[in-house]
Amino acid sequence: MVLCVTACAFTTGCVERLIMITSEPSGALVYLNDEEVGRTPVTVPFTYYGTYDVRLEAEGYAPLWAKHKAQAPWWEAPPADLFAEALPGGKVHLEWHFQMDVRSAPDELALIERARQLRTSVSEQ
Repeated sequence: MVLCVTACAFTTGCVERLIMITSEPSGALVYLNDEEVGRTPVTVPFTYYGTYDVRLEAEGYAPLWAKHKAQAPWWEAPPADLFAEALPGGKVHLEWHFQMDVRSAPDELALIERARQLRTSVSEQ
């Protein structure tokens, strides 16, 4: 009996909460709430549910800023959360995927025309 209670006490544990962030292109630098967490694909542990600020940066791509919500499963709501925390093997794995846009090069002809217009407006003053 004592052995059974001891075994139960050591096999219980807390819920494992992970966010896996992927992107297209792969290898983008990821910031979660302004903290650098790695390059995609990256898996990050988290403690709290709620809204997270996500920023991705990759060479040749426009930076991406987004807010993403870590939604709690039903069994993480009170009073079920008391039992969920005590059960072994509890897992919450969220997957967030982001599509980054290719950074567009400035239109050279439009840029030259704008420079001419500025030069003309300055010379007229």
